[in-house]
Amino acid sequence: MAGRYFDQWQVGDTIAHDLRRTVTETDNLLFSTMTHNPQPLHLDAEAARASEFGRILVNGTFTFSLMVGITVGDTTLGTLVANLGYDKVVMPSPVFIGDTLRATSEVVELRASRSRPGQGIVTWRHRMLNQRDETVCECLRSALLKSRSG
Repeated sequence: MAGRYFDQWQVGDTIAHDLRRTVTETDNLLFSTMTHNPQPLHLDAEAARASEFGRILVNGTFTFSLMVGITVGDTTLGTLVANLGYDKVVMPSPVFIGDTLRATSEVVELRASRSRPGQGIVTWRHRMLNQRDETVCECLRSALLKSRSG
């Protein structure tokens, strides 16, 4: 089990996740069609070429989902009770096919659960960066975790 228990985290703990992923055309195409997102910027090379981006823009919800997925192994794998929410999701820079993405996580808040003894809430700031170290996605994620004593 790679994830940490609630009582193993401290505010300020930071992880540079080892997993990296180069985004492919297939990733973008499958995710966009699986989620019924017909946005031409994601699927139509001619429409995308005529846009201010000049090429296909990767679906932002794919970028968000990939960011969360990359972080699971080091944060909540095996210790998660439930994800409670995602807040302040921003995408300050675009992602394009061929970009290589990596993620970081920082604990910004900890709180023992008042209603669930032996469990606690951890809030991380997850950040996804491209190969140029530009932030392409960021959010706050809160999760209810088991404690070692729980």
